[in-house]
Amino acid sequence: MISDPVLRWVVTGLFVLSAAECGYAILAKRRPWTMVVSHGLHFAMSVAMVVMVWPRGAQLPASGPMLLFLWATAVFATMALVVARTPTLRLQYGYNSLMMLATAWMYALMDDDLLTIRSGTQSVAHSGAALPGTGMATMTMSASGGSPAWLGAINWCGTVTFAAAAVFWTHKHIVERLQGIGRSRSLGSLGQAAMAAGMTILFVATLFRI
Repeated sequence: MISDPVLRWVVTGLFVLSAAECGYAILAKRRPWTMVVSHGLHFAMSVAMVVMVWPRGAQLPASGPMLLFLWATAVFATMALVVARTPTLRLQYGYNSLMMLATAWMYALMDDDLLTIRSGTQSVAHSGAALPGTGMATMTMSASGGSPAWLGAINWCGTVTFAAAAVFWTHKHIVERLQGIGRSRSLGSLGQAAMAAGMTILFVATLFRI
């Protein structure tokens, strides 16, 4: 998926930071069940992304995690429609649903049996030689070569969406720090910024060799 070891560590650090924030949010004080579910699913997602970014993790079966995060997508979508009482909360749950869907998409890209897209023989052979055992490598090569246009379009949309989200959450964190808003909210924005930045890099890795 990511061949540069330094960048791999950067992505790992971003998701470890987000996982730590989610764990802290759950353990620091009693929260409504909706918050516990939300932070718990984000914790699982962050751990899954840390595993995915390393070669051995990328070789693990992808169908189970993909189904888990599709279920998480449905959970957040249901919360947005049924539980949320304000437009802001609906938007937050909608964004969380999108994050889980993007995670499921990443796992689908890792498994050639789950996403039956093939590039030309030469492209597949090339990518397989460069990064053996990683379906994402094949998708990276084919995205720039002979894959369907919709595949690259989805990955570009993911890149732009989460890059914008990373900027938004980083700005929100800085504003909250300057205004002296509660520590838990400030840390929450920082964790969201880290997750969005990590997802941006992973989507970029589906488009270019990095």
